[in-house]
Amino acid sequence: MDELKKIVAKNITELRLACNMTQLELGREISYSDKAVSKWERGEAIPDAYVLLQLSRLFGVTVDYLLTGHGEEDSPKVTVLKSAPANHLVVALISITGVWTLAALIYVILLLSGINHPMIFQYAVTVCTIVLTVMNTLWGKRIYNLFIISALVWSILLTIYLIFFALSYNWWQLLILGIPAEVIICLCFIVKKPRMIFLRKRKNKNSE
Repeated sequence: MDELKKIVAKNITELRLACNMTQLELGREISYSDKAVSKWERGEAIPDAYVLLQLSRLFGVTVDYLLTGHGEEDSPKVTVLKSAPANHLVVALISITGVWTLAALIYVILLLSGINHPMIFQYAVTVCTIVLTVMNTLWGKRIYNLFIISALVWSILLTIYLIFFALSYNWWQLLILGIPAEVIICLCFIVKKPRMIFLRKRKNKNSE
């Protein structure tokens, strides 16, 4: 096991340096701290299977490469697209801007037709939260979905309230469904957390 730790440590270090990355930058790319990266590179622990897969994709090598000793002649040419997170942010901003542009266009067209329908912008808020939920599920961290999905639920409830109950001025009707829905969302994210912590602790124990 100690020999394997040294091999993995050497491979991670060489691949990171080949990309001119610091331990902090590598940690950010895979959503881990620089302390964790330092621990791997010192051979004090081996990354779990998921992290090894992330590293293999980041550096463009196989998981087997990370677990196998190599000579200098076997070192691959590594190119890391460190701009991927930035690209994801740009795509998200473009999508949101597109939604609001479309909403404004529809609003102006209706306004020119003699119809004033400001609720279109409320619909745009709901669509934006849906777009953010999808993109964060694909590219972002799971915990962010807690806030995005919460915003989506409240946006939908607000839309329903403005359409059917706004004239009654009974805003508490919005809370009747909103509060239980928020509790359910929070519980859904909390329920999996102990299990994830347990699995991580077990993996760390096995790697020692």
